[in-house]
Amino acid sequence: MNAATPPLTSSAAGSTLTGAEIVVQVLADEGVDVIFGYSGGAILPTYDAVFRYNNLHRGELDTDPIPLIVPANEQAAGFMAAGYARASGKVGVCLVTSGPGATNTVTPVRDCMADSIPIVVICGQVPTAAIGSDGFQEAPVSTIMGSAAKHVFLVTDPTRLEATMRTAFEIARSGRPGPVVVDIPKDVQNWSGRYAGQGSLPLPGYRARLRQLANNQLGPAGAGQFHELLRQARRPLIYAGGGVINGNASAALRALARDYGIPVTTTLMGIGAVDTREALSLQMLGMHGTAFANYAVDDCDFLIAVGARFDDRVAGVPARFAPNARHIAHLDVDAAEIGKVKQVDWHHVGDLNQALGALRAYLSDRGFRPDYADWHAHIAQLKKTHAMNYERGGEALQPHAVIEEINQHTQGRAVVSTGVGQHQMWACQYFDFAEPRLWLTSGSMGTMGFGLPAAIGAAYARKDRIVIDIDGDASIRMNMGELETVTTYNLPVKVVVLNNFGDGMVKQWQRLFFDSRFSGSDKSLHRKDFVKAAEADGFEFARRVDRKSDLSAVVKAFIDFPGPAFLEVVIDPLASVYPMVGPGMSYDQMITGEWIPARTLNAATRSDKADLF
Repeated sequence: MNAATPPLTSSAAGSTLTGAEIVVQVLADEGVDVIFGYSGGAILPTYDAVFRYNNLHRGELDTDPIPLIVPANEQAAGFMAAGYARASGKVGVCLVTSGPGATNTVTPVRDCMADSIPIVVICGQVPTAAIGSDGFQEAPVSTIMGSAAKHVFLVTDPTRLEATMRTAFEIARSGRPGPVVVDIPKDVQNWSGRYAGQGSLPLPGYRARLRQLANNQLGPAGAGQFHELLRQARRPLIYAGGGVINGNASAALRALARDYGIPVTTTLMGIGAVDTREALSLQMLGMHGTAFANYAVDDCDFLIAVGARFDDRVAGVPARFAPNARHIAHLDVDAAEIGKVKQVDWHHVGDLNQALGALRAYLSDRGFRPDYADWHAHIAQLKKTHAMNYERGGEALQPHAVIEEINQHTQGRAVVSTGVGQHQMWACQYFDFAEPRLWLTSGSMGTMGFGLPAAIGAAYARKDRIVIDIDGDASIRMNMGELETVTTYNLPVKVVVLNNFGDGMVKQWQRLFFDSRFSGSDKSLHRKDFVKAAEADGFEFARRVDRKSDLSAVVKAFIDFPGPAFLEVVIDPLASVYPMVGPGMSYDQMITGEWIPARTLNAATRSDKADLF
């Protein structure tokens, strides 16, 4: 529920510092090891303080203790901080100027809020006396961000700056994580005062709720009720969401599932909570989940939701979701999610690690040894009969084959980020993920342009892993300028563009529901040469593949290249993402396409009219 908290007392305690120096010192005390941001007038004092701090504390290898990574724009800085946070589990930091600098971070802030990702965005602001005067590069950050962030601070009292900064990190990482914005006027940055080295703002209500969560441990009575529901079940299924990743509860979930042989399916945000290669892993469920996962949800008699929220991409028709489940259990850190979409028979609100451990211990103490052999055989048959598949003949390069080829080299160990669209779904369907925090994608917001900057952030978080951005030709255009950021900092990020000359997912919907009227989605007349663009931005490895026969050799060279590498693959423009549960449809109406068998005769090719998205 809470990430590790740094020591309370700083080595700088008692020093006289400017407000800008206080900001940087708090970052150091919090263990921040990288900042992503773009400078400007209202934040210049803090940028100068970062420069001076790094000069003073530069290590033996002449490396900055808190490197400042400058993107092409502030939106990308926010996504870099998010990618860092998602890959590391630590709080990401974004440092931007006032006005447009701050407003350019609205989308990543909302994206982090929707996916429960901890970042702190520090914005410069016009001097306190000028607030409200429509001064140069002034924006009402508190008003704009108030409904998008977990919390927003406007610091007008410089004596509270240190405590505010420290509290921002506390709020970002604790409970259900999220983004916190700190708006700091320029005069507050220039003020000088004593650095306490400890302390935070009084938040009696918030901290009381955190204590309530911490104290609300699952005890024998609650565990006993769960035991009784599980004892009655013959086909239990765990449905794990992003809360398992954010709560660092993957090990506890895996242990429970392994000890009692309970199959697991995950949401898009929960990928990596269990090893996707395990026999009892059903991979992802939902709109573009595996057919076998969705059918297993239909067939289960006890659904156990862990850190999941029954969102519309999973439970599109709540009344028809898990229709044969006699009971549903729900474990989450956020009480607001209980019963919000789907009524449940048993629930627990609290730390997932504690709750899962308590369930496991209770079941073990009572010698619970269920026999799910028939259910396991049923799961195995579902995975065999309704296996993921695609067109393997023909001349056109299929995107699924590209992912499979890369996956042969990475073996579930790479950090994979994506943009948003068809390529995102192919990536989550055909990559293996052995661990949590290897899969980085914009889930709830579905923000195009996320993939490349998120990969840059991840490259700083996971220097021990290969980092790959799987992108689309339309999605990467949104933050194309960050190709130069990759080479500027010589990051060994691998960028793949699956080029189908358009907004592929939108075109798929237009084919299915709008009689192939490609309004605004066809980019076939655009003249972008992605390889030349990558070369212009400094990529020494920049290749294009448009023939099947070249794919294997080029992918190997791409993966083996020691520095930044760029690969464009021209794919079948008609390739679609299947399975697909259309809007207003339940899992038994899932469209599986030509290559994945469906349970019902007409489900494979159904294209009924429906409301878009």
